[in-house]
Amino acid sequence: MNGNVVCGNAVCGKRFEVRSRRFLFLLFSLLLFSFLPSSYAQQSGTKVYYFTIDDMIAKPALRLTELAVREAENQQADVLFLHLNTFGGELEAAESIRTLLLDAPMPVFVFINKNAASAGALISIACDSIYMATGASIGAASVVNQTGEIMPDKFQSYMRSLMRSTAIATGRDPDIAQAMVDPDIEIKGVSEKGKVLTLTTSEAIKFGFCEGEANSREEVMKLAGMDDYYFVEQNPGIIERIILFLLNPIVAGILIMIMIGGIYFELQTPGVGFPLVAALTAAMLYFAPHYLNGLAEHWEILLFILGVGLVLVEIFVLPGFGVAGISGIILILTGLILSMTPNFGFDFSFVPPTTLIKKIAIVIGFSCGGFFISIWLGMRLINANSRLGSIALKTELGKDTGFISQDLSMNELVGKVGRAATFLRPAGKVEIEDDIYDAVSEFGVIEKDTEVKVVRFENSQLVVSK
Repeated sequence: MNGNVVCGNAVCGKRFEVRSRRFLFLLFSLLLFSFLPSSYAQQSGTKVYYFTIDDMIAKPALRLTELAVREAENQQADVLFLHLNTFGGELEAAESIRTLLLDAPMPVFVFINKNAASAGALISIACDSIYMATGASIGAASVVNQTGEIMPDKFQSYMRSLMRSTAIATGRDPDIAQAMVDPDIEIKGVSEKGKVLTLTTSEAIKFGFCEGEANSREEVMKLAGMDDYYFVEQNPGIIERIILFLLNPIVAGILIMIMIGGIYFELQTPGVGFPLVAALTAAMLYFAPHYLNGLAEHWEILLFILGVGLVLVEIFVLPGFGVAGISGIILILTGLILSMTPNFGFDFSFVPPTTLIKKIAIVIGFSCGGFFISIWLGMRLINANSRLGSIALKTELGKDTGFISQDLSMNELVGKVGRAATFLRPAGKVEIEDDIYDAVSEFGVIEKDTEVKVVRFENSQLVVSK
């Protein structure tokens, strides 16, 4: 035998393992940014705890409100100040926020910066004082489905009762509050029959649903008659900041990209290595904050796990790529999308179609597209001839330097006669011209010391017969 080195699956697999590990490590580095909480100086005067809801009313908004009320009470704030701008959202989350604000141990101000529609109107009315920016509006609180159609009367009845009771609790006209839900309510000079009531800033002031017009939080405090005050802005702790950071759609997209990349690279390399660990870690970082915020339910996580299982079965058990693999991919994408969507079980009545389209675009467009673009850029930028070549393997084991996939010189042994140096059951060793070679029996078992003949050379080993 000669001294040529074999470059087979082991070497190529190792090279791919190193590249995949470095590629996924670079992706993970994108997730290591976090901001340290800022501090504020102790001041005298009225302490105003300030927080913002500038998105759809859903579980994250509820979490921010719970945190705000708790911290405002712990810090003994004199006023809880909500900066609000929303077109509405989930009725369940809005009702919970309403209850938190009604039960807050300190006065609650809300500054409506442009919009307080639907669920936002309910939240605003739950506050002790309402201030609105120029051009803002409040109302249109009818319960609708994802297409904008009015839901059945049982939903409207519940919303009407919430609006009335909330208005009564904060000293506002319950009929006007109910007119924001029920188009059949007619109030002379306020609401026409057949139209859901929405109030402008000046109208809200006129009918007692707004304390004044302001365009900044400082103007709000001036209208409230407070000159000696200071703001304490909501500043979540490190755990809350990490959760909110991981809930960011871009970060969620990067985590999904790592999941896809980890599974892909793991399937390209033998054994279990870093890519699978990266994929599992990304999956935990993705689902944990969504689960804590009530977005990802048990069955949605189970869909993802089942999808991964079907893909693995298709790859390792079933030949080709068919029903199991396609079903697995569909379940994986479905689990990822639904975990980002504020649905209630299988009820998607309160999920706006634009929200669902946005989630699908993030999952499929950003994640899958970003992964394949990263692969393409990696192939172009990370190679032995580029500036980034230091992180890539430079040695090429080519045939011009003597490296081949198998020793072709052993073809010369075909037709020669030798003996079985060991039992061949069917693999073993044979002795030919005083040299020992690996061999396999063509038919059945060959006993030791039996005379054999080399019939062919294939798959880097000799095939012999008696």
